[in-house]
Order: sequence, then C-alpha cells, then structure tokens
Amino acid sequence: MQRHAVLHFLLFAAFFSIGAAALGAAVLCGDFVQYCRNKSLIKEAELSVQRLESLNADYNALLGELEKDPDLLKRIARVTLGTQTADPNTAYPKARDRELTVARKALEEEDTREPSEPEIPTWLRRCSEPSKRILLFISGASLILISLVCFTAKPAQEK
Repeated sequence: MQRHAVLHFLLFAAFFSIGAAALGAAVLCGDFVQYCRNKSLIKEAELSVQRLESLNADYNALLGELEKDPDLLKRIARVTLGTQTADPNTAYPKARDRELTVARKALEEEDTREPSEPEIPTWLRRCSEPSKRILLFISGASLILISLVCFTAKPAQEK
C-alpha cells in the first residue's frame, strides 16, 4: 500500500510539474521573446557607448595636445586643409587615390552596419508561434487536470 501511495505521488508530481511548466511557458512566451530582444539591444547600446567613450577620449587627447603645443595647428593645417608648404628640404608623401578609396569604403561599411537581429533561441521562436502557443497551453492545462483527477488521494474506504 505504501509503494502504491509513493508511486501515485511521483506520478502526480511529474504530471503536475510538466503541465505547470508548459502552461507557464505558453503564458510567458511573449515576455521571454521581449526579454531576449531587450538583452540584445542592451549589448548594442553598451558597444555604442564604448565606441563613443573612445571617441571622446581621442578628442580630449587632441585638445590636450593643442593646448600644450599651439604650433600643432600649423603643422596639421596642411593635411587637414590641403595647403602646400614651401619648405624645399622636406618630403611630403602623397596618398594614392586607390588607397584613399579603400579606406573610405572601409569607413563607410563600418558606419552603414545595420543592427543585427536579436538572438532568440530556436525553441523560443517555435513556441512563440500562435498555433503552437495555443497547443502548448491546452496540453499544459490537460496535464494539470489529469494529475489532479487521476493521482490525488482517494478518500479512505470504510469497512
């Protein structure tokens, strides 16, 4: 008799827990998908913040150099504005058009990079489909009902 009660309890626990998990997954599936999307957006935002902090640090370093050396503007004006200097003893290398084109394309590809689709697990994507979600809900509720009807304690029989 004791084995019978333990077996009933184990079957009840198994059916009820599986049914509750299926029912919970069906109800919370939309929230899980939104959680995965938010997690992906947070990662992209953190990368963007890191990139902006790096740009700010570079800009602050450049401003610090300009404050230390006021002649720096004269030296970089040739490169920035494209002016020529008349110093005959200095060699000024010229960048080739092909090199500039390759560099420009690389920078444009980096800037036009679209945000990636959030990484949602395959099982969650399948469970979030409306027809499968309804089926999961019905099967979970059925398992809970089966466990309550078939495996609950029966009243003691009087002799």
